[in-house]
Amino acid sequence: MSSYPESQLGKLVVVRHGETEWSEEGRHTGRTDVPLDDHGREQARGLAGALATRDFSLVLVSPLSRATETCALAGFADRAVPTEDLLEWDYGDYDGRTTDDIRGERPGWTLWADGVPGAETAASVGRRADRVIERARQETGDTLCFAHGHVLRVLAARWIGLPPMGGRMLTLDAGGIGELGWEREVPVIERWNEPSLG
Repeated sequence: MSSYPESQLGKLVVVRHGETEWSEEGRHTGRTDVPLDDHGREQARGLAGALATRDFSLVLVSPLSRATETCALAGFADRAVPTEDLLEWDYGDYDGRTTDDIRGERPGWTLWADGVPGAETAASVGRRADRVIERARQETGDTLCFAHGHVLRVLAARWIGLPPMGGRMLTLDAGGIGELGWEREVPVIERWNEPSLG
């Protein structure tokens, strides 16, 4: 825990990319590089106004195009630093499949409880999230991250000291924004799943 005054502790603002055809269809979208759809681009442009009044000392973005395009349309492409630690959870063989489809083979399946054979584990996603958090906490100002639903849910859980599986309790819609901050030097979730910070 930091010994800095609360006013000097940087916050972490997270943004899930805009909608894609796969997210609209409820398909798990991990490392497949699916682009934004028209509505997703509209969502991304809408983020510009929500974020324009904020001053960020660091902007991080997942290398996948749905995140980088959201970042660009929101007005941060020139400052963004790609980081593989913000890649979405690697769903392996379940990439592109819906939960209902998977449950046809594995009744009651959830990513959080059951994982995917041969794919990335929750613990691995948690380690990546921890590296992003460590990087953000080294900044004297606020950090902005553009990434994906599941990895950002894990990141928020880790910010407040929960295990990676704690992310299952934090839904994050396409184009949603969250703000991770502090209360008396205790890491907290200040806002979550908002279409804007206004």
